[in-house]
Amino acid sequence: MSHNHSHHEVQGKNLLFSIVLNIVITVAQVIGGILSGSLALISDALHNFSDVLTLIFSYIANVLSRRKASLDQTFGYKRAELIAAFVNSITLIVVAIYLIFEASHRFSNPQEIKSNLVIWMSILGIVINGISALMLKKDADHNINIKSAYIHLFTDMMASVAVLIGGILMKLYQIYWIDSALTLAIALYLIYVGYDLLKESTKMLMLFTPSDIDIKELVREVHQISGVNKLHHIHVWHLNDHELHLEAHLDCSEDIKMSEFNILLEKMEAVLLEKFNINHINIQPEFQKEDSKDFIVQD
Repeated sequence: MSHNHSHHEVQGKNLLFSIVLNIVITVAQVIGGILSGSLALISDALHNFSDVLTLIFSYIANVLSRRKASLDQTFGYKRAELIAAFVNSITLIVVAIYLIFEASHRFSNPQEIKSNLVIWMSILGIVINGISALMLKKDADHNINIKSAYIHLFTDMMASVAVLIGGILMKLYQIYWIDSALTLAIALYLIYVGYDLLKESTKMLMLFTPSDIDIKELVREVHQISGVNKLHHIHVWHLNDHELHLEAHLDCSEDIKMSEFNILLEKMEAVLLEKFNINHINIQPEFQKEDSKDFIVQD
């Protein structure tokens, strides 16, 4: 089995700082929403509270993922971050459904809103969520767990922008239904980004073949290596963001010695890492074994 552990290290301290910032903004927006009567501000606070839970869950998963493997946990807790991303994506959708329900109710019962408080609270939300999102942006490009937390923060920042626009319109034109309309728009956007993240994390948890891996192309490349007859019984999956695994049976073209197979395996490892970024390989060598030689076999 080959091992290539070079990957981007996630900064847990950025998550901790974001947790503190979002607790502050959540409390402030709840108070501001109650005093002003703004549903959009309260919905923004609710989303911020989900951000706090998301960030805490992401931080715990990040810490767990660093634990070493043991006899009881042979992979360690490396898939903890996938579970965090999966749960975080569901919370995005759940919050969105609640906001749709509240917005539809408020449409039929519009209420006067203290727009000045809404404006100042939304500005506070933009600043704090903007800072938090910027701190996680770099890590989000390399880690699905941090990406789920980043999406929470970024969408909340955009929600605060929407609330700010609504507050200004309410102040200038007294159009109070805009509060509900913005809440609905925020909710629909949350469903859009939440579904995409849910689909991605589910595929990883279900050990589906990564979308950028073409099994047939992979087999063609391996079959060009001298000494290879047939690669079959193939499984390719993400253990986490950084580790892409392949296990397969390899029917050798000749009855070679183990030392010769080691050389053949090194050639395969080089091809699979360079062309497909697969950094963990487990190959079962065979010679004229009577079994199915299909690429994919139900074990």
